[in-house]
Amino acid sequence: MSNNFNADNATISIIIPVYNEEETIAEQLRYLSGCSHHFPTEIIVIDGGSSDETVSKVKEEGFTCHSSPEKGRSVQMNTGASFASGSILYFVHADSRPPKSFQQDIRNCIRQGCDSGCYRFAFDSGHPLLKLNSYFTRFNRLMCRGGDQTLFITRSFFKALGGFREDYKIMEDFEFIRRVQDSGSFIIIPKNTVVSARKYSDNSYLKVNVVNLIVFMMYYLGASQKTMLHAYKNLIVNTKFG
Repeated sequence: MSNNFNADNATISIIIPVYNEEETIAEQLRYLSGCSHHFPTEIIVIDGGSSDETVSKVKEEGFTCHSSPEKGRSVQMNTGASFASGSILYFVHADSRPPKSFQQDIRNCIRQGCDSGCYRFAFDSGHPLLKLNSYFTRFNRLMCRGGDQTLFITRSFFKALGGFREDYKIMEDFEFIRRVQDSGSFIIIPKNTVVSARKYSDNSYLKVNVVNLIVFMMYYLGASQKTMLHAYKNLIVNTKFG
């Protein structure tokens, strides 16, 4: 699916789904807005019912924090897209920091005819095994993808795909990217988004990777959302899943 608009003048709508992100959201908003001074941009924060100071932190930074009808990244991201006015949607997690050049990178990709894409990632940790994880995100394989890498997509393509499946409470990014790759052009930008390693600190490198592999295989083999979510919530400490 090819785009038919001028990427240089297009507004990028940055959509950030949040849930109890009081420690990260203010700095993230400052960073993203600081990278966007010279470009038409809007930043949309969608809260999934935070019980901490996330909403007030967003307001203190001068942004509106919209409420999602329910918790869950798929619902929150679709809700954010419904508020967006930009012709390019950019989904970013609160603890993922894209390169400072993300505005120009995305516009270049759109200009070249790409409908959607993401970055590779690197963790904010020097742990050698985490560097190994990061290395594999350069490959165009579904197993190497994930929402932490951020995702840009033209608004028209997002609408044509019907957005994220809201019945997906886990693996929603994988399901969506699979549809993206089946229907349009997808690119992996050869730069890194910096991702928080907090999940690995709260658990362990081995545990997180084993659980990720288990859940991915469950998804690949057609396990139900309920089964996958139950497995993940019972194996990973401090998960954001409800």
